[in-house]
Amino acid sequence: MILLVHMLLGAAIGSTALSAPLAVILAFLSHYFLDLLPHIEYPIENLQKKQWQKALPDIFRVTLDFCLGAFIIVMLSKNQLIIYACAFMAILPDGITVISRLMPSKILALHDKLHEKIHFLKQTKISNFWRFSSQILVIIVSIILIKS
Repeated sequence: MILLVHMLLGAAIGSTALSAPLAVILAFLSHYFLDLLPHIEYPIENLQKKQWQKALPDIFRVTLDFCLGAFIIVMLSKNQLIIYACAFMAILPDGITVISRLMPSKILALHDKLHEKIHFLKQTKISNFWRFSSQILVIIVSIILIKS
């Protein structure tokens, strides 16, 4: 799942939750829930191989995606700290994965195994239509919740 989708759902959780600690926990867990759905992802092979020249377009896409997510949240939300904290917590698992790829460790490897198991639909043949549709649906619902 791309960062924008995770960030928007995290922000939606932050904007609707009654308890800040619960919102932060739910936003973090929402990442794994979204990864259960069929979705598209960024290619990270060049990062894994530390081929920085080839990874530059991928890094640019991720940065653009993050900036777009932050822009949407700034424009549509009530701009409360909890909303931004939840958006951050919703993308934290992917951040942990990137750190693990750049600086492998046994503890981070445990997270990677769990994260990969959650992506079990990655190996199944699901059309890109459904992969895009699931993300668009989450974006629409998240925007509605953020604005309310």
